[in-house]
Amino acid sequence: MRLVYGVHAVSARLRQDAGNVREVYLAEGRADGRLRTLAALAAERGAKVVAVSIERLDRMLPGVRHQGVACECEAPTLRHDLDEVLDAVRGDPLVLVLDGVQDPHNLGACLRSADAMGVHAVVAPKDRAVGLTPVVEKVACGAAETVPYVMVTNLARTLDALKDRGLFVVGLAGEGDGPLAAQRLDGAVGLVLGAEGAGLRRLTRERCDVIASIPIVGTVESLNVSVAAGICLYEARRQRDSGHRMT
Repeated sequence: MRLVYGVHAVSARLRQDAGNVREVYLAEGRADGRLRTLAALAAERGAKVVAVSIERLDRMLPGVRHQGVACECEAPTLRHDLDEVLDAVRGDPLVLVLDGVQDPHNLGACLRSADAMGVHAVVAPKDRAVGLTPVVEKVACGAAETVPYVMVTNLARTLDALKDRGLFVVGLAGEGDGPLAAQRLDGAVGLVLGAEGAGLRRLTRERCDVIASIPIVGTVESLNVSVAAGICLYEARRQRDSGHRMT
């Protein structure tokens, strides 16, 4: 069992997988409308609600901003099979590949952007990458429950498999061959971003069809991986929604 905390994360658990929620803990004496709405959702989904003191929640979840709510539930299982996910896609798939992101806040933010931009799957290696921790779920604001997060044993081999399925694999790096907006992103696409600081690993880079960059006109040398992911996914969504076709 594990504790999930935060209004959005607990609400998402109740909506997506209420059967695995054992108890919902709500802070006593809080008149927050969001907590009342959450309590009603828990009752509707048949989850047990337990009123507890703020002090008890603080002891249960030391050092985090729990927003007065937590739930005890089964740990999520990474039951998503990438081939099954892609087989179910109608139209051209959009996949976000994260090559070794280790910061749970970055992963949570990437999942949130992925959900907003219609990504069909987020792929990451099993080694040297963060899993779906409670921090990830809270930062993702429910997206950890809606976007398939597929952890694979061999990322390079997975990129080869994506290319075999017809995906155009675009890696992102500061020293790219040209700006991201010059690439065709309205078809079947995999966007690949590297880890914090290290960037793309050599084998990952070699599997990409092209390496693109995000133009930076200010004084900073690079962008946070979750910020870069949001920019890349927005450009892909913009091209898809506008019916952009490059010649």
